[in-house]
Amino acid sequence: MSELLRIRSDRILTPDGWIDGVVTVEDGKIISVTSDKGKADLDYIGRALLPGFIDMHTHGAGGHDFLHSSPAEVLAGCNFHLRHGTTTILPTISAAPFDAMRKAVADIAEVMDSGEALGNILGAHMEGPYLSAAQCGAQCPDFITEPKEEEYGALMEEFGKYIARWTYAPENDPDGAFARYLSEKGVLVSAGHTDAKYPDMVTAIENGCSLITHLYSCTSTITRDHGFRSLGVIESAYLRDELFVEIIADGKHLPADLLRLIVKLKGKERVALITDSLAIAGTDVTEGVMGATEFIVEDGVCKLRDRSAFAGSVATADRLVEVMVREAGFSLFDAVEMLTRIPAKILDLSKGQITPGYDADLVVMDDNFAVQAVLVAGKLV
Repeated sequence: MSELLRIRSDRILTPDGWIDGVVTVEDGKIISVTSDKGKADLDYIGRALLPGFIDMHTHGAGGHDFLHSSPAEVLAGCNFHLRHGTTTILPTISAAPFDAMRKAVADIAEVMDSGEALGNILGAHMEGPYLSAAQCGAQCPDFITEPKEEEYGALMEEFGKYIARWTYAPENDPDGAFARYLSEKGVLVSAGHTDAKYPDMVTAIENGCSLITHLYSCTSTITRDHGFRSLGVIESAYLRDELFVEIIADGKHLPADLLRLIVKLKGKERVALITDSLAIAGTDVTEGVMGATEFIVEDGVCKLRDRSAFAGSVATADRLVEVMVREAGFSLFDAVEMLTRIPAKILDLSKGQITPGYDADLVVMDDNFAVQAVLVAGKLV
């Protein structure tokens, strides 16, 4: 017979607002949220009880990398993020020789099958290699190619159930075949590191693309040809209501004013926060080489060695919440929703909200945005 777990807080974030009461959990699911203030097994009075954070885009943390790694490294990286509130994660694999990308997926698959992760690993996010060399950012252009059916088909046949998402450049998929293939396999299709124009995005949307990878970071904008303007990916994101966007809310990649503008134009219901964190997040590393790319860390962000562009963030999920509240001026409610309920909606998960019937993945945060406790499926981890 299963036992009930009662969790007390005077600030429980629900989709309908804040509640002072008790969340009751059974068999890993939330079964009730009430204003009852009686006895509880866990008491978090004075702290916020939030849904577990969902990071759809991270390359690692704590010195653990999801590409050049091992199953042990994948496990350690996911568990490091968990300590900062990320209860559901998509380990991200950037462009590399395809055999290396395949091995990274195999490592993630091994960890998923082992059941050893403290949090939920939804599956790999393939950020490459089918990107735009013109918008490669910190991705190594040597490994960027157009979609190769024999390549991605073989990988999907072998590891398809372990791949949750794939970022690609729509202009390199002119008939939408790659996007359509992924969508039919249940993979989240996302446009990123792309120089696409609006017609490319129309084709992508018609074939299952529903998300823009880190808006404003390596995404095209309006261009002119003999005076005639063409929309890019950024404008397509605003024009097409069905598209979701994710944003790196580390306070560095996008200034506070731009964070506010994106949410104002797209609406909170279409915006998800991501870390896009590197393996060096949460460490004291200040310089090095990732893949074939030299980097430095200064001003709270990772940059290419020549400082021409950012190479990725060093943020964890709790930092995103702090930035959105303290720097961008959003309410804690809205900031957390863009890191919980909205990504859950994008990924079609019964997570991301404190509602009966949903998974009991929960985070306790104090007034200084520090994570005090994490529960996965109703168990303290």
